[in-house]
Amino acid sequence: MFDEIHFDRMSRLPKYVFAEVNDLKMAERRAGQDVIDFSMGNPDGDTPEHIREKLIESAQKTKTHGYSASKGIPKLLMAIADWYKRRYGCDLDPMTECVATMGSKEGYAHLAYAITNPGDTIVVPDPTYPIHSYAFILAGGNVVKFGLEFDEDYKVDEPKFFENLERVFKETSPRPKYVLVNFPHNPSTATVTQEFYVQLVAMAKKERFYIISDIAYGDITFGGYVTPSIMSVPGAKDVAVESFTLSKSYNMAGWRVGYFVGNKKLIGALQKIKSWLDYGMFTPIQVAATVALNGDQQCVKDIVDKYDHRQDILVDAFNRIGWPIRKNQASMFVWAKIPKCAEHLGSLEFSKKLLREAHVAVAPGIGFGEYGEGYVRIALIENDNRIRQAARNIKEFLKQFNCPQEDAANK
Repeated sequence: MFDEIHFDRMSRLPKYVFAEVNDLKMAERRAGQDVIDFSMGNPDGDTPEHIREKLIESAQKTKTHGYSASKGIPKLLMAIADWYKRRYGCDLDPMTECVATMGSKEGYAHLAYAITNPGDTIVVPDPTYPIHSYAFILAGGNVVKFGLEFDEDYKVDEPKFFENLERVFKETSPRPKYVLVNFPHNPSTATVTQEFYVQLVAMAKKERFYIISDIAYGDITFGGYVTPSIMSVPGAKDVAVESFTLSKSYNMAGWRVGYFVGNKKLIGALQKIKSWLDYGMFTPIQVAATVALNGDQQCVKDIVDKYDHRQDILVDAFNRIGWPIRKNQASMFVWAKIPKCAEHLGSLEFSKKLLREAHVAVAPGIGFGEYGEGYVRIALIENDNRIRQAARNIKEFLKQFNCPQEDAANK
């Protein structure tokens, strides 16, 4: 009898590629292997002390232990609005244009359920962080993709982006209702200019679609690059929402604190569905998140400096062993093309083989979409010595493919 029951919604989900890599990683560790883990964007540093102290202080007050506010306590919503005002000069109404979520991943799932009608079309550049696509697929929408193109310095080819987007609108029926963008990009680390958002807002008003922007890695930038926000574009709130998370900037990944801001209609829909589905984050976490956003931001600068330094170490070490990689401008990742001598394996098999034989875990590009094939994502979550050890392991691993050991970074 139960064999006849089908879960149609779940049948639309493929096997999660990263789960397969995680299973292999756990098997290697159970076998006693020391796995150097670059596979997940899970910050390895401590949450700053002043944030932890505020959590403890608030948790010791028994009145904070009841149900919380699903859309976020007022002080956190005000802190979110103030953060945008300081950073981007953007005026937001805390109660109607801001909503706190249990991490941005949960936020995307809830937002998709709130705003997607069956058959709605959503445009998502490929490769992409999986929830950006599958939140809408699970909500009954149809996701249309096009390849994200960028140069060797990880700067998006903006004219080509809009050329591809305009083509999608001409060829797709029903016409797209939402366009999702994510810069600095996960997984490719690609970046855009402020003019990109000006043009995107103008197109949204002309073609009548909503924009969903993700700037989760907005703080993690190097070499003077500053992440722009769509919210700083005049009129953006008419057509756009944007998400951010405290996971990376403040080493708060496990705390699950994110937020969306912008268009009142979309924010209102997210607030409404959250009122049905959850009671919000534990109040002391929201209080501590308020301190994180309002407090001294030197801790963020220190975290950024650490990733910048680690990227320098990794790029140098990997280039020395014949894996040419260029430095990027943003995010806590390196997006690396598989060495030519091993590209025949494809990203998944290369990642599995690298894990089994070199004991180095990376995320296969195919897990982020069709256009991620041929690449792997490397998270900067191991210290200097571990990065150099990984390079030594990989050097031995690549010998079986007769990889040249003298490749230069710019070759």
